Amino acid sequence: MLTLQRRQVDLAAGTLRLKPGTTKNDDGRVVYLTSKLKSLLAAQLERVRALVRELGRYPPTSSHTCHQGTGKASIKDFHKAWQAACRKASCPELLKHDLRRTAVRNMVNLGVPERVAMKITGHRTRSVFDRYHIVAPVDLQNAARRLSDSAGTI
Repeated sequence: MLTLQRRQVDLAAGTLRLKPGTTKNDDGRVVYLTSKLKSLLAAQLERVRALVRELGRYPPTSSHTCHQGTGKASIKDFHKAWQAACRKASCPELLKHDLRRTAVRNMVNLGVPERVAMKITGHRTRSVFDRYHIVAPVDLQNAARRLSDSAGTI
């Protein structure tokens, strides 16, 4: 996100274009935004516009606007910023890949076809996708509940 540029965001279309070489697998792709993410990006862009009005120019980097109004410096080291954010959120052991695993699980559990989830997350191979698609005990409990609730119970 630190390298994201305004021209990559199309709020009218609800998309974000990721350039080749900037993603985990180096493939470029179009991300379709959820309404919540679209709203958050719109608010961030408004903060940037307000900063431009205040400064009379664009800030030197897009990351400069991440902490606009907080008195904090821009993010220079992602790893340190990630660790600080995780500590503040009371999850100091969280890895960014944990969020990728959660995204895969959530999409599959919501009924998003696995091939579509693979495209969204940038997984090229089925084997890597399967490593991210963790089956938890609650998934097994939900499956048993669905079977019990179905007309043809087992």
